[in-house]
Parts: sequence; structure tokens; C-alpha cells
Amino acid sequence: MAVKSHTEESVVLRVTELGKEYKLYTSPRQRFQSLLTGRARHRSHWALRGVSFSLVRGQCIGVIGDNGAGKSTLLKLLAGTLRPSTGTIERVGRVTAILELGAGFHPDFSGRDNLYFGASLIGIDPEQMHRLEPEIIAFSELGEALDRPVKTYSSGMAVRLAFALVTAVQPDLLIIDEALAVGDQHFQKKCIERILAFRKNGCTILFCSHSPYHIRHLCDAALWLEGGQVERFGPTEEVLAGYDLHSRKREILADDDRASLSPQPASAVAADQIAPPAERGGAHIVSVEVANLHDEHDGQPRLLQSSDLVVTITARGRGAECPHIGFMIEQSQGVGITSLATHEDGAVPVQLADGTWRAVLTFPDLPLHSGSYVISAFLFDETGLAVYDQWFQFMHFRFIFPKPLPGLVRLPHHWS
Repeated sequence: MAVKSHTEESVVLRVTELGKEYKLYTSPRQRFQSLLTGRARHRSHWALRGVSFSLVRGQCIGVIGDNGAGKSTLLKLLAGTLRPSTGTIERVGRVTAILELGAGFHPDFSGRDNLYFGASLIGIDPEQMHRLEPEIIAFSELGEALDRPVKTYSSGMAVRLAFALVTAVQPDLLIIDEALAVGDQHFQKKCIERILAFRKNGCTILFCSHSPYHIRHLCDAALWLEGGQVERFGPTEEVLAGYDLHSRKREILADDDRASLSPQPASAVAADQIAPPAERGGAHIVSVEVANLHDEHDGQPRLLQSSDLVVTITARGRGAECPHIGFMIEQSQGVGITSLATHEDGAVPVQLADGTWRAVLTFPDLPLHSGSYVISAFLFDETGLAVYDQWFQFMHFRFIFPKPLPGLVRLPHHWS
């Protein structure tokens, strides 16, 4: 299945054979000699090479790839903070980039002064800024701190002010690097709601993230970069499936390398290595209980003494908001088996008398073969996009299926 073609009129961004070269010199002297003589004395490092794709109005694509694949370089080129070495970039309309928020603020200027200075850099004239100022200030929620020097701000305060500024005017193209939202849980929700409103109103979004969950839920297509080049560009699920296979192969090779250098006893791998985070303010997971687990005394993970897997997850939400709860089970070696969430299944957690929320997840006649497994729990906001809390791979357990059959799971089937 290929990405659908579109008319020329609807194209907001077109990238053709884009490349970025960095010239590497062994010393400042070598660089100086090259400038004097005009002779090349450098090594070339291509952070990006031969990248081509286009985006149409209202489309949302995710950019994925390993560290060093060229994702951040691509976003900086598209935002105009870097100049390409080769190729062309054609943009239509207003472009807004959420990259290193707050990096351009002057620490000795007040927040208000930095607003006007920053606005001039992104194409907002003083008259328009004067009209937008009350809305920006209200969104940032900085209050009296707006007239203090930015050097007195926490990093979170500076980011809030920067986000409020760069998203004050809806762009034709929005570029987001790594994070969907910034700041505390309350501000994260506001950021996500603003971005979703942009998308609903026809804004084109290019979203770079290491989170397959957010790529899958937000993006129509995905661009996979590998070694600075396009490995694959197409429908989200197809590209993510290929990238997931690539990532798992890389993890297996890395595990083999670590094992050869520093072998560990089996008990070290099987133990509950990652403890849940301490309870804190705001929305958070309170507890995760698995029924019928028997403690082992030989260093092995606990044994599930039931044919059913019953997990009870209790969480605290934000105010009156009904949060959503997610669950994932993997082999202890890291092979994913299944992930579920209340908002995906149309389920709603139950609110208890003390204000907490509870969801009970049951896998009847657990269809796993014998092995060691690890579970994770997640807490989302009401949209299922903001992740309030996660207990990632926090509990290992063993399960024994009475029949010694190879494989991972028992699929529904019948013989005829």
C-alpha cells in the first residue's frame, strides 16, 4: 500500500534530495590551511543524504529512527535553523517549530521583553504581538513572574512561556521534536489539546518521536531514517512494523555483546529489577496487584499458580478527570506479546470511595506457553495521549503450561 498522491495545490512541504554535510578537520591548523590554499583537507560526514518526501495540508507524519539517524538534523533544516548542503526545501505558508523551547531567550530580559523579542524572530510584528499578549500570558500561567528576568525562571517556566509564544498563531506546518508536551501534568494537557486543535483545523504536522504509541495514534504516515537516509516512507503501521523488527534485532545483538563481556546469573535477569516510582503528587499509579503469585526462594521470578492472569491496577487521577489505564506483557527477554488500554477497548475505570480509580484486567485461561514474563502498567489522561505515569517492566513472573509444546502463545484454532 502506498501513500496516496495529492494535487500540487495541497502540498505544504516538499523536500527533494535533501542533504547536510559536516566537514571534519583533525585540527584548527588543518582548517586554516584549507582556507588559505583552497584545497580540501577535511573528512566529510553526511548527517543527511538524498532525503525526499512531501506533506499535504492536514497530514500528520511521524519521523522515527535510531539515535544519530538524522532526525534532529532534518527537523532543523525544515525549520530553517540549518542550511542544507544539497537539495531543496519548498514550504507553503507559516512554519512553526517546537524544537529547543526557550533556548533563544535572553536571561537578563524579563519574560515580557523576551516575548516581544522572540515574536520578532518568528514573524509576529509588534502590533500583532500586542493583540496576542493577553492570550499568551494566560496560556503560560506565569502571572507576576512575567516581569522578572528569565534567569530567575525554572527550566519549566521558560519552556511554558516559549510554547505559549510559538503556538500563539496556528501555523500551516507544525514541526515537533521528541516531546508532545512540556511541563507538569496540567500544562501537558493544555499543550496536547492545542496541538490536537491545530490538527483538527487542517494544520500539517511533522512529529519526531521515539514513542511508537504516539506515532501510531497521531500519524497518517511515518518516515523511517537510517544512517541519514530514508529507509522507508509509507503508512504508519507498515513502517512501524519494519522499524520494530529492526530494533529487536539490534537489541538481541546488543544483549549478546553485553553477555559476552559480563555474563550474569539467570537470577539477576529474572529478578524484579525495576521498582515502581515513589508515590507523588498529581495523577499517578497507586498499586498493581497480580492474583495468585507464589513467591520463590531460589532467585526465580514468582510463579503464577492459576490458569487465569488477573491484574488489578489502582490509580489516582487529576481532579474529576477519569483517567485511562494501560497494560503490557512481554517475554522477559523483551519480545512483546500484547498491550491493552481502557480507552482502546471502550472500557472505563471504576471510581472508588477514596477518589482513586481501579481497573481489573483478566486473561482467562492465559494462552501463554511456559516461560518467564514481565508486565508494565501505564496511566493516561482522558484522551489517551498524555502519559501521566508508567511502571515499566516492574514485575517478572513465571508461568508453566502443562503441555510441553514449543512456541509463544496458543492461538484460537479448530481442527476439521
